[in-house]
Order: sequence, then C-alpha cells, then structure tokens
Amino acid sequence: MRIAQVSAELAPFAKTGGLGDVCASLPRYLVAAGHDVRPFVPLYGNLRTGRDRMRPVAYAQDVPVRLGPRTFTFSLFTTDLPGTSVPVYFVRCPALYDRAATYTADPDEHLRFAFLTVAAIESCQRMGFSPDVFHAHDWHTALLPLYLNTTYAWDRARFGATRTVLTVHNVGYQGTVSARAVDDLGLAPYRALLHREELARGRLSFLLHGILYANALTTVSRTHALEMLEPELGMGMDPYLRARASDFVGIVNGIDTAVWSPDRDPHLAARYDARDLAGKEACKRALLEGCGLPYAAGAPVLGVVSRFTAQKGLDLALEVLPDLLAAADVRLVVLGSGDARLERGFADLARRFPGKACYRQGYDEPLSHRIEAGADLFLMPSRFEPCGLNQMYSLRYGTPPVVRRTGGLADTVTPFDRRAGTGTGFVFEHATAAGLAWALKQALTTWQDRPAWARLVQNGMAQDWSWETQIRHYLALYARLGR
Repeated sequence: MRIAQVSAELAPFAKTGGLGDVCASLPRYLVAAGHDVRPFVPLYGNLRTGRDRMRPVAYAQDVPVRLGPRTFTFSLFTTDLPGTSVPVYFVRCPALYDRAATYTADPDEHLRFAFLTVAAIESCQRMGFSPDVFHAHDWHTALLPLYLNTTYAWDRARFGATRTVLTVHNVGYQGTVSARAVDDLGLAPYRALLHREELARGRLSFLLHGILYANALTTVSRTHALEMLEPELGMGMDPYLRARASDFVGIVNGIDTAVWSPDRDPHLAARYDARDLAGKEACKRALLEGCGLPYAAGAPVLGVVSRFTAQKGLDLALEVLPDLLAAADVRLVVLGSGDARLERGFADLARRFPGKACYRQGYDEPLSHRIEAGADLFLMPSRFEPCGLNQMYSLRYGTPPVVRRTGGLADTVTPFDRRAGTGTGFVFEHATAAGLAWALKQALTTWQDRPAWARLVQNGMAQDWSWETQIRHYLALYARLGR
C-alpha cells in the first residue's frame, strides 16, 4: 500500500512526547512490512538532529501555496529515519517554522499546522504519489480530510481513491480557534460543510472537523476508545465520536524494540534479558551511584519518568511517598518537568530524603533508559492515559509497573496474583492517594517474596507490545478502507 503520514512530531527530529515516538515507529514498521510510506513533518527552527544530512527535493523548491488570503512558500527536504531507509519529508517554510519552539502561543499557530497539511498534499501531487491512505495525527493535521474533500477535490486522478485516517492521541488538545479563522484557513467557500453550531458559538475546532470527515478514526488503546465515548474523558468530542462509533477503533501503540530493549540498549551499564537478569542488578547499582544514592541489593528502587501534568497523577505520589520513604528502606529516582508545583514537590522530597530520593529536572533520554532498567518498580498513577509507553518499556525491562486502571494502562498491565502466579504489575482502581498507597503496599509485600517477584518479572518480560505485533492492526484497518 501507499501511505502518506502527516504529523507535527517525528522522533528523533521533532519530539515533545509520545506522539513523536509513534509517528516515527509507524513508518518504520510499515516499510519493514513492505509498504511505501512517506511521512511529512515541519522543518522546525529548533530541529534536534538531522539538518546536516538533509537533501533538497528538486521538484518541490520555493513552491507558492495560497492559504486563504495569504500565500506562503515552502521547500521540501528529505533525509532517512536513522537506522533505516525510510525517507522523511520536511516542509521548510521559514515564516511559519523558524522559531525557538516546536509549539508556540503565537497567533498564527493554527496556520502553521494547516499549512503543513496543505503542503503535504501539494508535495504528493508533485511526487506523483497517490496514497491509498492519508494518515493524519492529532488536531494539528485533522483538517486534512476536509481539505481533500474541498480544496483538492478537483484532483480526482491523484486522490479519488485515497482514504483518510485520523488518530487522536490526546483528545484534550483540539485546535480550537476563533470562527474568524475560517477565512485564514481557506475554508470560506466551504462554510456550509463546517459545523454550524460551533461557528455560531464563534469557534472552529480542527479536531472536530477531522472526526466529522475522516474515513476512519483511531485512538491509541482499546480502553481509551471506550472512555472517549463518555463525557468525562470525551472532552466535548464524545457525541461526535458516538455518532462515528462504527468507524472508531482503539489500537494500542507499540514500542520500538530497536530502541527500547535491555539486551541491546546502548545507554545501560550492562545488558540483560529474561534468561539472564544479572545485568539488571548492575544497572540498578549504576543508576543509584549516578544519582548519588547508596546501593543496597535488598532495597527496591521506584522510578518515575514523566511529564508533570495533572493528567499523570503525580500529585498522588507526592501525598504517598513521604511516609513511604520515611518508613521503608526504598529508593526513589524521578525524571521530569512541567507543572511548577510538582517540580517543587519532588525537589523538596529529594532534599528531605537525601539518601533515598533523587530528582532530575527536565528531559534526558539516556537517563530515562537507565531508570527503566535500574528501577525495580515504575510508577504511573495517571488520572487518564490514552495509551502510555513507559509501562510497556517497563515490562520489557523487567520493571513491574504500578498503574491506575485507565486507558492504555488497563490494556497493557494486568494485576499480579501471587497465588496463581499470573499478572504483570500492580493496578489500582481509583485516582486517590489511598488507591496508590494500596498498590505500593501490594508491590512491596510481593518484593519480599522473591520467588513471586521473579515470576512477576518473567511475566512482564514475556509480553510482546512491539510494533512488529501492533502494526498488523493498522494494516487490517487500511485494508478494510480499501474495499
């Protein structure tokens, strides 16, 4: 199949979270399965890597494209996804993307991503590439189905058989702008196709129009797909998703085992696998020593790698962890940043328990790998979690996760039953400090039962949440669309 993907992020070039990882992994594994995939992403001013390896695409240089009353000019550049022969296409438009941050609060933010969408379509025309599927990700590119049905409806030779998929990674971000933006987006001639009630309220949502017009809708786990149909987690999109329920599926994200696997991870002090876990203990020692904490084989290490937002439930951890650190011989290593109150809370925890707790502010890819390998437990007490990747990394690294039963966490982590020897982690039901405290008590009790703990670790490491497995669900969806 021929697949064009359009997204705001694609790791390692542009990444602020899991979106970048997923949008890099999908093309990699689709190409490995024999398909022709062409991902498009902005050429940001703060591009992390790869700029020195980029080549201009000769037939798409200084291309003027009208968007509403404005004309922007873009040039297309390409380089391969690292370690692969997958070409990534970068849309260079200095007026929109040469900025210090991937996302901004600038008044033209909506134009930046609407133009990315239009430029991807224009690029396919110049390539002579007729996608079987155009796959858009999140609000940034959610107008793609509408543009194909309106501005580019004339090009039936190129796109007449093209079907569209919109994946909603986080329904909380909807790309809502003033209704006055209709003109800026070049949609004024098609106002009759826009959601009238939304316009009457003076607003226009990119995400809503993607939900209305995409041929198929996905989100990133089965449980979260069900959650999004209800008001609590649908965040205003639930009635529209219920109306499209037959076209809406949840597909759990995979993990990239070329990057996340303890038997080949270059960031670790020692490598290991399920047959020989000696390297995991070496990773634990190295993690603690690197964080200035004393190593003790019998003291479990709790790890956290997270963005600090209310969604992640880390305020619950700050309620529970002081008493735990005071009462038990445990270690805590936290990596993350975001909400200032949470940053202060974890920094204060490290000051109060200097031999037991370490907090590193910010984002550090190598350290995130070392925490996954060196910790004995991984904490993800999320209030909601569309999919989550860290719990799947943790399972692969033999680090049982402590999670709340929500979204992708519910789909990928099953409660450990010591009598039956089944399950992969510790799961609590309610987003409360008491719920998290209960789960941690279960975990530390199990830690003392070494045969049970060994069984738990093996159970987790036997799970296969790799993209090699998960990609088949996308392929089945694409194939259904083509019938």
